Amino acid sequence: MRLAGQSYQQVLMLLQSVSQACAPSMTTALEVWKQRADLFFSTSLPALDRLLQGGLPRGTLTEVTGPSGCGKSQVCMMLSVLATLPKYMGGLDSGVIYIDTESAFSAERLVEIAQSRFPDYFCEKERVLEMAGRVHLFRELTCQDVLDRLERLEEDIISSKAGLVILDSVASVVRKEYDTTLPGNLTHRSNLLGQEAATLKYLAQAFHIPVVLTNQITTHVGDRGERGAASFRGASDERDSGYVTAALGNTWSHSVNTRLIVQYVDAHQRQIVIAKSPVAPFAVLNYTVQKEGIRLEGNDDNQEMLHQGTDPGLQPIRVRTGFNYNLTQANPAAVGHLKRL
Repeated sequence: MRLAGQSYQQVLMLLQSVSQACAPSMTTALEVWKQRADLFFSTSLPALDRLLQGGLPRGTLTEVTGPSGCGKSQVCMMLSVLATLPKYMGGLDSGVIYIDTESAFSAERLVEIAQSRFPDYFCEKERVLEMAGRVHLFRELTCQDVLDRLERLEEDIISSKAGLVILDSVASVVRKEYDTTLPGNLTHRSNLLGQEAATLKYLAQAFHIPVVLTNQITTHVGDRGERGAASFRGASDERDSGYVTAALGNTWSHSVNTRLIVQYVDAHQRQIVIAKSPVAPFAVLNYTVQKEGIRLEGNDDNQEMLHQGTDPGLQPIRVRTGFNYNLTQANPAAVGHLKRL
């Protein structure tokens, strides 16, 4: 007590405080239930939320990967709207940090999704303006710009009260700046991606928020039949089908906690594939892109689950390989002109 300069009562109070910190009091079932409710961010897609045990897990990285035109940016903008909603509507009542590396973000589309998905809530202009004002957009078009932004993101999250961070896309600037056929580039790219993943994981865990990334696709040379994961509906070995895999390699695939693959079924319908998740089975859901964003097709039972193991780094993805134009449905005059040619 003499060394600490504290009285007996002060030392006793300090010991009690330390004891309570080391051996916390009991927790009620209600408190545990409330804590579990805060572990996930609902996607507003009931079947997907149910498979993911509540939605996108907070404190982790969720990747959405797939070919162009499948709606990756649509998913990001829809999630941005959801995050700004009040908690009684399933939202986070928070701001959003949206890092755009492809200039794919559209404020008009953001407003359209909000007004189409929640017409009763966003019927007032003030609510639309408030929602749009809570989405903080950063356009970063080089690898160094993205890395600098991520290193300053902690301050941005605090100042904007962000409950969701989106990076759309992580692959765009990396693939443009690093030609992996040149000596040393693959190592430099891997180091950069490792830095980005480590920073994003720290932010996700420190602020207990979901971080959503989008990724691109790349051609994988090899026999897809050996991987066994192409056996689900919509990914059969049809001759007119093209299969690719998620970009950035196998090491990056281990950096993300959850991987959702979006892919083509036909000209109108798409699929969400839960390719990697610590809680969900390998599952496939059909969806379409509508004015309100993503809409799951069919009832909640319209899903396919496979419990066999798959490698998310080599998961084949179905792409649109061509455009079939039926001349019989074309303008007769145009058909006649083609015949004369």
